[in-house]
Amino acid sequence: MWFSLVFNYICSFIYTQKTMLKHILFIGFGGFIGSVLRYFVSKLNNYWAVLSIPVGTLLVNIIGSFLIGLISAYALKTGNVSQEMKLFLITGLMGGFTTFSAFSNENVIMMQNGQFVAVALYTGLSVFLAFLAALLGYILIK
Repeated sequence: MWFSLVFNYICSFIYTQKTMLKHILFIGFGGFIGSVLRYFVSKLNNYWAVLSIPVGTLLVNIIGSFLIGLISAYALKTGNVSQEMKLFLITGLMGGFTTFSAFSNENVIMMQNGQFVAVALYTGLSVFLAFLAALLGYILIK
């Protein structure tokens, strides 16, 4: 009896580890591609600026937010997107392309759930605290 329980636990653990490793590989491969794409698009910062705004980074954030919304909505609507493909596209590719897309998607989900105060608070805190954190980093290095 106990042997069967231990054996089942070990088999379950091994299966879980293989699944996790597979998921990590999907995320990592997507993240690699997304990061390289972000690098190329953000190079526009060197050639094109409007009112000193880093246009490449702005485009990355807008494109990434649009694509994560598109992919997430399609996955929810059709149910035809596998867990591995979602990990590759949303967590990996879009996560590597821009973390701003995850922030935008989380806000959309909260809005759809009627959590408007949470959206306002999350957005305000994210922008303000991220700015302060970056400023603090500069101050500490200076």
